[in-house]
Amino acid sequence: MHDGIELDDRGTPAAVLVTEPFIPTVAEIARIRDLADYSYVVIDHPLGSLDEDELRQRARSAAPQVAAILCGGEGR
Repeated sequence: MHDGIELDDRGTPAAVLVTEPFIPTVAEIARIRDLADYSYVVIDHPLGSLDEDELRQRARSAAPQVAAILCGGEGR
């Protein structure tokens, strides 16, 4: 989250991806940074135990949201 915010602040669009267990942390970071409307992409947990094909499927599922944030100006 911090990296995404910093990249955005420097003019480089960023899309933050987070798994469900980390949503409260990401929401709190956004609140602390006064960015309650900061957009991020939520993907299914876990990731570490997935094989390559499963990871690719997660990436495909997240791609439209990532594109919307990067190209559509959503987020900050």
